[in-house]
Amino acid sequence: MKTILLSFLTIIVMLTLAAGCGPSAKLPPAESKELIRNMETETLERLYKEEPSTKKKIKNAAGYGTFANANINLIFISAGGGYGVVVDNSTGKRTYMKMALGGIGLGLGVKDYRQVLIFHSKHTLQEFIEKGWEFGGHADATAKAGESGGELSGAGALGYGIEAYSMTESGLALQATIAGTKYWKDKNLN
Repeated sequence: MKTILLSFLTIIVMLTLAAGCGPSAKLPPAESKELIRNMETETLERLYKEEPSTKKKIKNAAGYGTFANANINLIFISAGGGYGVVVDNSTGKRTYMKMALGGIGLGLGVKDYRQVLIFHSKHTLQEFIEKGWEFGGHADATAKAGESGGELSGAGALGYGIEAYSMTESGLALQATIAGTKYWKDKNLN
């Protein structure tokens, strides 16, 4: 019981710190936006290389989002945080966002990953920007450092007209969790 309580408290502290992380916490807004644009470009290039059909999906969608995330799993609890941008394809408007994740399930490890969300309707896009919740189960195995190693994760439909792709950058994790993720507008960048 003491180990579980200690793990839970560690996750709460890490989740609190992760919510404040991201480029906008340390850099002026213009530099933060540039860093996020670079992450977006690199993430989309990788996605198009690994899943070529997504280029057309994104072009024809109402919009898309790209996020950089880090998460940690300690036995029964997982937590993480990150940042990104959502783009409305019809207007070109960019909404910079933050994210935090919390969940329960079996897992152990740390990983850094990128996520691309494709919004198939204008209504779904606007709902996500204004409300930003995602809920879902997640299972994967990751052992990756740079270009070395492997991962088993991937794509899925989140429902409500959102399609998600996840790509691990680095980490070592084995997890099966039910997690809730909250996305919200970054007040310093919008």
